[in-house]
Amino acid sequence: MRKARVPITNFQYGEISPSLSSRTDSAIYNSSAQSVKNFFLMSEGGVKKRGGFKFIHDFTGVTEDTSKTQQVRIIPFIFSDDEQYIIALSNQKVEIFFVNPTTGAVTLATTLTADTNSDALVWTAEYLHEITYAQGGDILFLSHATFETQQLIRTGLNSFQVEPFVFQTQAGAARIYQPYYHFQATGVTLNPSATTGTGITVTTSLPYFDLTGGASELTGDFPNSKHVGVRLRYHESEILITSVQSNLQATGNVIDELYVELDANAIRTVDGSTTIEIQHINHGMSASDSVTVRNATAVGGINAAQINGARTIQAVINEDRYTLTAGSAANVSEDGGGNIEIITHAPTEQWFEQSYSKLRGYPAAVGFHENRLWFGGTPSQPDTIWASKSGLYYNFDIGEALDDESIELILSIGEVATIRHFVSNRDIHIFTAGSEFFIPSFQNEPITPTNARVKRQTSFGSTFTRPQPFYGSTLFTQLGGSAVRSFVFSDSEAAYKSDPISLLSAHLINNPIQSSVTIGDIGSSDAAVFFVNADGSLVVYNLNKVENIAGWTNFETSGKFHSIASVSDKLFSVLNVDLGSGSNSFVLCELDKTANLDCSKTYTGISNGVFSVSSQFENGAVLDVINGTDYLGSFTVSGGNLNVSAVDTSLTSCEVGFGFNVELKTNPLDLNTNIGPETGRPRTLSSIILDMNDTLSVSVNSKKLIIRNVNSDFSQARQPVTGKKEFRLLGYSRDPQVTITQTAPLKVQVNGMVAEVTF
Repeated sequence: MRKARVPITNFQYGEISPSLSSRTDSAIYNSSAQSVKNFFLMSEGGVKKRGGFKFIHDFTGVTEDTSKTQQVRIIPFIFSDDEQYIIALSNQKVEIFFVNPTTGAVTLATTLTADTNSDALVWTAEYLHEITYAQGGDILFLSHATFETQQLIRTGLNSFQVEPFVFQTQAGAARIYQPYYHFQATGVTLNPSATTGTGITVTTSLPYFDLTGGASELTGDFPNSKHVGVRLRYHESEILITSVQSNLQATGNVIDELYVELDANAIRTVDGSTTIEIQHINHGMSASDSVTVRNATAVGGINAAQINGARTIQAVINEDRYTLTAGSAANVSEDGGGNIEIITHAPTEQWFEQSYSKLRGYPAAVGFHENRLWFGGTPSQPDTIWASKSGLYYNFDIGEALDDESIELILSIGEVATIRHFVSNRDIHIFTAGSEFFIPSFQNEPITPTNARVKRQTSFGSTFTRPQPFYGSTLFTQLGGSAVRSFVFSDSEAAYKSDPISLLSAHLINNPIQSSVTIGDIGSSDAAVFFVNADGSLVVYNLNKVENIAGWTNFETSGKFHSIASVSDKLFSVLNVDLGSGSNSFVLCELDKTANLDCSKTYTGISNGVFSVSSQFENGAVLDVINGTDYLGSFTVSGGNLNVSAVDTSLTSCEVGFGFNVELKTNPLDLNTNIGPETGRPRTLSSIILDMNDTLSVSVNSKKLIIRNVNSDFSQARQPVTGKKEFRLLGYSRDPQVTITQTAPLKVQVNGMVAEVTF
């Protein structure tokens, strides 16, 4: 029999796919493991048990419904370094939690179920996981294709309100600065009955108006038509639809006055004649129709007063030109007149409908970039992008395409690309259901209406999971939920690429529904990205770019991970767990590196080993109890109390919660000999030398670490082990592995190991 010692010095690639079990030739094989459960990867190469999730709040009003993807969703709200919040969305409710900047304590600040109009909040649990959000100062914008964008507004340290997003309105309410679109088929005209007034009739040349619901027996109108309350734009004027009579006819109120602004210098005079010719594209008028001319300037020797005012069309030359009679004759033939307006209600093809409404849907994506608010992806215009005026987040007026005016872009790639997310990074990144795009920023120049160009880069598609900016790239979940990719600019290719970062650990990715990034001291890595899978597991991408450490680990708990969010260096999660009633509850918790248990809480004032836990747990809950460095065991709640007197009657304080298992299982240890590899041949692990730090409980292949001996002073607290300990093992295997677990939910850190293999 021969022996060999195999060093395992790091686990930088984390848990890798079982499909790599034969890649013993790869450097990845020797720096990874078959299972890394409830561990963080350390920058030094080892692994450290994660902290527990401390109990904060029980969402008692939410009853579990397994048909819903998410019933409670938490998102961060960071106003300043010392004013930070966790926002918890649930069915038609929002709860805001304040994070104390001094103590770190998290308290419920306020609960809202209605907006400032006293209407019930619009979001429901059906699509909480699909809502997108963007924060600008003290306002959080919440968007989804099924409801009007909402604003959660911070009005004080612990006061908030919800109100619908309202576009800026022109003075006198003559115009709303919102997007409009040509929804009608080509050639369909709109014919208003008057240029001013309320209750005018608007008629379309082909069926257009929505007839949702039946007609009223009393009036014959369609009171549930989704066109009611919608604005139509007639050239530059607006008509508010107040009722619908048929698919061809509706009633509306003219906002201000209907008019057409013509191209500059649209008047042509003829020397010696009072007849002037007007160039009016697709005018839709007939001879003898009445119009009013305004804003004309002198032309051909005819002064403005002889042109402006009420006029009758003398003759129609063609669909783009007609003649009028001026008040005096011209003394020269010329083109001019300035920027004239024709007040008319003639039928026209130049009419539009507001882009956002109950009928057309609302933006699915919202974001901020270069001091503009960005919207995109309505059901009726799924591949359209809108950006506000620069610095004016409520004004989407395109105007004359000046640099600071609103931007409207259509992806136009030959296929529908439903927009799902905006991410402000090196450029603005646009993620759709089928492809990844960006709008390039030019050196020293912002994006403007005249230079904005959308460029498709890759074609993997994105799920509803919010992409995360991370080290200059943007991490997104590929359509189908089977991979996580990094959308990053490649200088060598002068383009963005979407590298798969989950390729080696694809088995851990199971349709993520939410993600979050932390940069801080919650674990042992410099940065981590957390993904909540649809099955309730939590997978963690650990990254240290300086040391080139990048790998995946898997977090599990006694229940399920339901939602996750980070605020600065703090990580919060909603756990879906049974607190003893037999049904699952939703509990807000915070990851704490000093905690040992999930849903944990420290209880004090204990008398004779009996204390009440009824404020948190229910009868029947089986809980683990830890006193300092000692694990007292598992106990069942009865009568609202936990009784540990059989173990310790002198207990004054303890940590109570649900323990969670850890597992570090190496890849099968292989050897190369002078006759080839020992792969598949029987061999044994005769001993393992484990290098540990600050460890209180660990087992190697089910063999426990002995911390206390018979000569130890049991009146003193157990001291954690730091250093190297040998574990002697027995038994043969064709795939010998080292499996590290623990029997008590206490601290464990593994720096590395040396395995002695006999073959």
